[in-house]
Amino acid sequence: MKSASWSSKIGFILSAAGSAIGLGAIWKFPYTAGTNGGAVFFILFLLFTLLIGLPVLLAEFYIGRKSGRNAVDAFKVLAPGSMWPWVGRMGVAACFVLLSFYSVVGGWVLAYVVHAFSGAVHPHADFGQLFADTIANPVGAVLYQALFMLVTVAVVQGGIANGIEKASRYLMPALFVLFILLVVRSLTLPGAMAGVSFLLKPQWQYLNPQTMLIALGQAFFALSIGVSAMITYSAYLGDDQDVFRSANSVMWLNLLVSLLAGLVIFPAVFAFGFAPDQGPGLIFVVLPAVFQHIPFGQVLFAVFMLLVLFATLTSAFAMLETVIAAAIHNHEARRRPAVRLVGLAIFIVGIPSALSFGIGKDWTIFGKTVFDLWDYLITAWIMPVGALCVAVFVAWVQQKDAVLGHMRRGSNVSASIPQLWYMALRYLAPIAILLVFANTLGWI
Repeated sequence: MKSASWSSKIGFILSAAGSAIGLGAIWKFPYTAGTNGGAVFFILFLLFTLLIGLPVLLAEFYIGRKSGRNAVDAFKVLAPGSMWPWVGRMGVAACFVLLSFYSVVGGWVLAYVVHAFSGAVHPHADFGQLFADTIANPVGAVLYQALFMLVTVAVVQGGIANGIEKASRYLMPALFVLFILLVVRSLTLPGAMAGVSFLLKPQWQYLNPQTMLIALGQAFFALSIGVSAMITYSAYLGDDQDVFRSANSVMWLNLLVSLLAGLVIFPAVFAFGFAPDQGPGLIFVVLPAVFQHIPFGQVLFAVFMLLVLFATLTSAFAMLETVIAAAIHNHEARRRPAVRLVGLAIFIVGIPSALSFGIGKDWTIFGKTVFDLWDYLITAWIMPVGALCVAVFVAWVQQKDAVLGHMRRGSNVSASIPQLWYMALRYLAPIAILLVFANTLGWI
């Protein structure tokens, strides 16, 4: 029985899209594309999203809506007495760790909101140095991470309809409008077409197993799949929701924002003489420079960073809700103390990541800082493994007629669409994920 639910269909779509359209599209996609060849990475990301990400997203919708339970209990309901609940436990643990370092980047965004309103962002600022100083300051990094977690905790405490959904339905359209304005300005900068070419004209020497694995991880990260977040959100769905159209909306909104982010960033990168492979700081160095060339740029930059903060928070809501739902087992009375306790634990675990760019930059494991290690393990390994398990569970363990019958509820798509989805989930998604892994490990 669903003890909480979305108040409307659009509320679910906006919340699920908000989970996807966070730093995955706005922050991580531009810098990951920039360090992996631009257009080749974008093509791989697009293909993996369409052919693998979307089928797995729908599979997570099936698990969540069919069971009406959190990520762990969902597998207990659908496969009682089996080992499958460990997939849910892995997803919950991944969301916990993911939010611990994601909240660090959320803290950076929050810091830039303060920079924008305090006047630290101005036409004569050295934006590269400003970013380096922001992330290297141990007190500031931890403080802003804590503030970001406090906001996340405050919203998730409110539950689904009154917390997450209400926060998601107002500012997402404003984010799209500002993004489109930025794209127009960025494309009219001198030398901008070199950036468009970098994003859309492939240089095939960048096509290699590592790029494929990272693009696959980005497809999963961008759609919030493989870590049970979408299982959790869809558990609050009614049977009247058209899951095919909802998933399609979430996917295309995510791809659109990723493309818009690329069309803002890369033309400006080349116009202002920046290198596209700067890494995580790309959006924080280039975007402020772009705004200095726009009328009322400093005011607009402050507003834009507020909206980016909101988009960042909507993803954080999904991660925290995944952990909380598993902790309270549909007992909403336990929500507030659970959210506060889990939020505090995530903040503490995230402190080493917050320090990874300052006093903790020499704390390395396998040659990676704590922040980079968590990022690599979650997005390049845990998410694809989680997605593979979901695909196998729905398409090979669950009974086919029951799966298709459930997915058709509330749907008015063509009769062939569920069949095509099921075939892609059963064969294409597992084979593609396994091939990428095998290639990366040097087995083929």
